[in-house]
Amino acid sequence: MNKQTFIQGTMILLAAGIINRILGFIPRILLPRVIGSEGVGLYQLGYPFFLVIVTLISGGIPLAVAKLVAEAESSGHPERSKSILRTSLVFAASAGILFTLLTIVLAPWVTRNLLTDSRVYETFISMSPMIAIVSISSVYRGYFQGKQDMIPSALSSILETVARIIGVLWFSYLLLPKGIEYAAAGAMLGVVAGEIVGLAVLLWQYRRLRRIEQKSGAVIPEASDQPVLSSGPEPFLRGLKRLMLIAVPVTGGRLVGSLSYLLESIVTARSLLIAGIATGVATSQYGALQGMIIPLLTLPGALTSSLAVSLVPSLAEAQARGDSRTIQLRLHQSIRLALVTGAPFAAVMYVLAEPLCLFIYDNAEIAGMLRTMAPFALFLYAQAPLQATLQALDQAGKALMNTLIGAIVKIALIFYLASNPSFGIYGAVIAIIINFIIVTLLHSFSVKRLLKYSLPFADLFKVCAAMVIMAGAATLLYNELSFANPVMLLITSSVLSGLVYIILCAVMGMFDLSDLRRIPILRRLFRT
Repeated sequence: MNKQTFIQGTMILLAAGIINRILGFIPRILLPRVIGSEGVGLYQLGYPFFLVIVTLISGGIPLAVAKLVAEAESSGHPERSKSILRTSLVFAASAGILFTLLTIVLAPWVTRNLLTDSRVYETFISMSPMIAIVSISSVYRGYFQGKQDMIPSALSSILETVARIIGVLWFSYLLLPKGIEYAAAGAMLGVVAGEIVGLAVLLWQYRRLRRIEQKSGAVIPEASDQPVLSSGPEPFLRGLKRLMLIAVPVTGGRLVGSLSYLLESIVTARSLLIAGIATGVATSQYGALQGMIIPLLTLPGALTSSLAVSLVPSLAEAQARGDSRTIQLRLHQSIRLALVTGAPFAAVMYVLAEPLCLFIYDNAEIAGMLRTMAPFALFLYAQAPLQATLQALDQAGKALMNTLIGAIVKIALIFYLASNPSFGIYGAVIAIIINFIIVTLLHSFSVKRLLKYSLPFADLFKVCAAMVIMAGAATLLYNELSFANPVMLLITSSVLSGLVYIILCAVMGMFDLSDLRRIPILRRLFRT
C-alpha cells in the first residue's frame, strides 16, 4: 500500500478534484442547452432529498472510518482495520437498502405535497438506486483515506465523473422526446451510472490492495470472510458504538447542511410563488442559482475539499501522538492554501461575470447573481478546512451547532427576502451569502478557542490586496485588449491577470517552497 504524506495526499486529491471539476462542467455547460434551465430546475429540486437521505445514512461514516483506521495504524494495531471495515459495511449496506425502498414507496407523497412542481416525480424515482450505492462507496473511501492512500479515492472519483458525464447527456437526450420531466430523470440516471462505476473502481482497488498485502504477509481485512456478527454480538456492537460516537455528531453537522439545502429548495420555490412568480419561472430561476451559479462559485472547492479530506487522518494521527505543533502547522497550511487558490477565481467571477456566464451557459442574464456572490466566496473556501479541523479533533458537536445556526438564519432570510417581489431570487442569493459569513466566522472562533490558534489575518489581508489588484488588471485587460473572438478575450484577460496575482503572492511570501519540495512531481526539480 502507498501511504502518502499530508501534502502528497492533498495534492493527489487536488489533482483529481481539478480534473473532476473541469470534466464536471461539461454536463453543467451542455445539460442546460439540452433540457433548458427549467429541466435543470426539476433535476435540482429532486437532488436535495437524495442528499438528506445519504447524509442520514453515511454522512459521518467516511470520516469515522478514516479516523479510526488512522488511529489503529498509528498505534501499531493495523488488525483493527478489519473489524472497522466490516462493521461499517454491515451498517451502510443495511441502511442503504432500507432507505432505497422507503424512497420508492414515499416518492408519490413527497413530490405531490412537499415540492412545488409534481413533474419532479420521475427524477425522484430515478435517484433511488444511488442511496445504497453511495452508502457502500463511502465506507471504502473512508477506509482508504484512513490508510492515507488517496489514490483509490482519486481514481474512483475521476472515472465516476467520466461515466456520469456520458450518462447524464446520453440519457437526458434519449428521454427528451417524452417530455422535460423525463429528460431531467434521464440526467439523474446518468448520475446513478457514474456512482456504479465509482463503486466498481473502489472494489477493484480493494482487491488489488488485498493481493499486495497477502504477498507481503500483512494483516488484511478480508471482505469475504465470515462477518463480525459470527463471532458474537459484543465485538460488532462495540465496534458499531465506537463508529457511531464519531459518525453521529459529524452526520448531525452534515445533516443540518443537507436539510438546509432541502428546505432551501422548498422555501425558495414557495417564496418565489408568494412573490407572484409563476411556477415554471420559479423552477427555472432556482435551477439557474443551484445548477449554474453555485457550481461555478464552488469550482475552487476542488482544493478545499481535498484539504478537508486529507486533514482528518493527518490531524487524528497528530492528536494521537499529542503533537499540537503539527496540528497548528497543518491548519495554517490548509487555510492559507484555501485562500490563495480561491481568491483569483473570486476576482474573475466578479469582474467578468457576464462574459463568463455567456461563455459557459450561453446565458448572460444570470451574471448578476454570480457577481453578487463572488466577493464573499472566500468565506466559503476557508470554511472546509476549519470544519474538518473541528471534526478531526472530536469537536464535531461545535461544528454541528455552528452549521445549525447558519442554516436557521439562511432559511429565515430566504423566506423573508425571496417572498418580497422587490428581491425575488436575489433574496435567496443574499441569504446564502450571509450563511457563508456566519458559519465560517463561528467555525474560526471555535477553532481559535480550541487550539489557542491565531487566525492568519496577515495572510488574509495579503490575499485580499492581491485579489483587488488582479480584479483591476482583469477589468483593464478586458476593456483594452482587442480580440475579434470574445472567448479568446475572456481567456486572455483571465490568464494575464492571474499571472499578476501569482507574482504578487510570490512577492508577499504566500507560497511555501518547503511544501512544494514535498510534492513528488516537483521534488526532482528542487534537487537539480
